[in-house]
Amino acid sequence: MRVEIPYGPGEVTAELPEDAAVIANEPAETMEPLADPDAAARRALDSPIDSPALPELVRPGARVTIAFDDATVASYGPVRGIVIGHVLADLKRAGVPADRVRLICANALHRKFRPAELARLIGQDLVSAFDGRLTCHDAEDPENLVHLGRTPQGYDVETHRAVVESDLTIYVNAGHNRGFSGGWKSICVGLSTYRSIRHHHTPDGMSMSLHNNRMHAMLDEMGRHLEANIGGRIFKVDTLLADPWRPARLFAGSVWGTRRAVIEALEALYPPRRGLSAERFDVALYGVPDWSPYAIFSKMNPLLTLISSGLGYLGGLVQAVGKPGCTLIMVTPCPNQWDRARHPAYPIVWEEVLSSTRDPDAIARDHAERFATAPDLIELYRRDYAFHPVHAILATYPLARLRHVGRVIVAGAVDPSLPRRLGFETTATVEAALALAREIHGPGFRLAYIRQPKPPLRLDGDGSA
Repeated sequence: MRVEIPYGPGEVTAELPEDAAVIANEPAETMEPLADPDAAARRALDSPIDSPALPELVRPGARVTIAFDDATVASYGPVRGIVIGHVLADLKRAGVPADRVRLICANALHRKFRPAELARLIGQDLVSAFDGRLTCHDAEDPENLVHLGRTPQGYDVETHRAVVESDLTIYVNAGHNRGFSGGWKSICVGLSTYRSIRHHHTPDGMSMSLHNNRMHAMLDEMGRHLEANIGGRIFKVDTLLADPWRPARLFAGSVWGTRRAVIEALEALYPPRRGLSAERFDVALYGVPDWSPYAIFSKMNPLLTLISSGLGYLGGLVQAVGKPGCTLIMVTPCPNQWDRARHPAYPIVWEEVLSSTRDPDAIARDHAERFATAPDLIELYRRDYAFHPVHAILATYPLARLRHVGRVIVAGAVDPSLPRRLGFETTATVEAALALAREIHGPGFRLAYIRQPKPPLRLDGDGSA
């Protein structure tokens, strides 16, 4: 079986056993792009789910916050700006002028974005019109954070002051990654702090499941608590994408109603992972492309390549189709490159933390608080467009996948010492990795080739493709 496997910025051709199973980690069907996204946004706002329409939610002169997904959501078309434009028109008709509205990019512990990068998300016209009233969330700004107490299960709920003090907060979601995105995650993560995020961003806490999602169960509890402890209302616009440039569906209304509509639509696209194959395999193989949500306007590094993307975003099917103790083959050049301006904590975690342990529980227990409170690195997050230092710790948590995987082989690494730092084995080619897998599991080993989704186009430093 001859296949083209994603390999960094390109592909590599490899010969697989003829009896290898091909399992798609892709939607079962594609969604058609909206013929007229502008009209679709108007229809969604005119027919909200489980909520009055926007003009009925505000009085003249009300204080309104519009928050929107940051650039780590792989949605590069104009949908954010289209929706915000219609929202502003509705508010104006209700007697809320633009000078009573503020815009916030909900970047959470991701880096803040420069005006030119924000213009890539919402349009230069909005960036110019809201000069002084357009900001990125700062999860370390005590003057603009409010702790609303704890939920019945003891989860801290801390959010941006604008959410607490506004009469209405409108959140514009720009895309979904299975069941990982949307819902209360938008506000209770995007506009929150590590104090809140630490409860569910754990080695075993994050989930992409559409049903019984443990992370979203916690976020729903946080959302209920937030709603009960603010004086204003929350309104949501959710987007499903046909591709990173074009929306397929738009929903508006309550957080609960839009989340329900999104999940129902996604069910048709993503059957349960554990139902994709009745067989469990000895070896799983896939390529790692040169893309990560956290490398937007930046570049990959070994931690993002091998752990965050390799084991994390791309590794979800391994537990579903691989036998306990299976071998994982990742195909990647894994270049030794670091963006020390945008990811200053990442090389530190790579050198100081991962050199001593790859146990994610030990990393969380022994290192998370140190990075969450590192003053010099936090200052880079606040002032110099860097990722929050604790984000580099969170990026190691997919190492939990190794509880199911016995051995990891990285095929094609330019510098084999990088995967070996994590205890991974290396080979020069895919065929050599398969030969090693044969030695491990015997000549009759069963192989699953996981076909991964095609990554979005990379965006360079000024936001162009």
